[in-house]
This record gives sequence, structure tokens and C-alpha cells, in this order.
Amino acid sequence: MDLKEIQNLIKFVAKSGASEVKLEMDDIKITIKTASEDGKETTIVQQLPATPQVVAPVQPTPPAITPAAVVEEKSASDDNSKYITIKSPIIGTLYRKPSPDKPTFVEVGDSIKEGDVLCIIEAMKLFNEIESEVSGKIVKVLVDDSSPVEFDQPLFLVDPS
Repeated sequence: MDLKEIQNLIKFVAKSGASEVKLEMDDIKITIKTASEDGKETTIVQQLPATPQVVAPVQPTPPAITPAAVVEEKSASDDNSKYITIKSPIIGTLYRKPSPDKPTFVEVGDSIKEGDVLCIIEAMKLFNEIESEVSGKIVKVLVDDSSPVEFDQPLFLVDPS
């Protein structure tokens, strides 16, 4: 863009009544600001070379994996594969008790059957009882009382046998 084109652009912006115009092209970046003080009109032009911003991807270094860590990870996933995961059907705050002075609905080791209430999830001031869809024994509780939960977040592990 040459000087004549920039001058024409300044005149056009001044006539249009716009207070600020930004123009970015392949090789330049122009900002034109007009302001009036005491009836006097001032035009400010900034011309900057447009430099493309190149962001290099960061390669995270993988953690060192020892054979023992691989065995532990594999055995943990094998152990959990025989269990049924009960997941949150909604987003909200999970409560394991019906009220602060009452005992929890279920604990690790408790036997449950279909329709038993496992917890309550509060969503938008509504308290939703979460009922079991399977029968079995609670093996692990994956969420603490009064903690926020996401949709489809694992809550309990149940041994169906």
C-alpha cells in the first residue's frame, strides 16, 4: 500500500465519522484513530509491519515408564474390568447422605439391588435420587461427598457376582 492510498483512507475515515479503523493486510497493519478536542480534529495513523506469529508446537516429554509401573497399570485395569461402573446421569453436586445428620446411602461392601438409592445429585436446586440399575456389591466409591460431578463421570464400582 503506497502513501497515496493511505492518505485516501484517512480522508475516507474522517468523512465517515468513525472514531477508529483497523486494517490488516498481508504485509502491513494500519490503525487510524480520529478524536476531536475543542472542535479540533486529530488523526492518528499507526503503520506497523504485520509479522506473522508462528507458534512452535511444544513436545511434552513422556514420563519414564518402568516395567513395574506398566504391570501395576495393567493389573489395575484388569481388576476393574470385571466390575460395572455406575456413572453420573447429570451434572451437579453429589451427596452421599439424604441429610447431614443421616448415614450414607451405601458404603464399600454393601450389597445393592436394582432400584436402591445410591446417592443424590443436586442440579439447579433439584435433588435427584440416583438409583442402581444393577445388583451386586459396592467395591469402590469414586466420588467424595458434596463434590461436583460431570455428566458420565464414574461414581461407583459394583461387583455384579
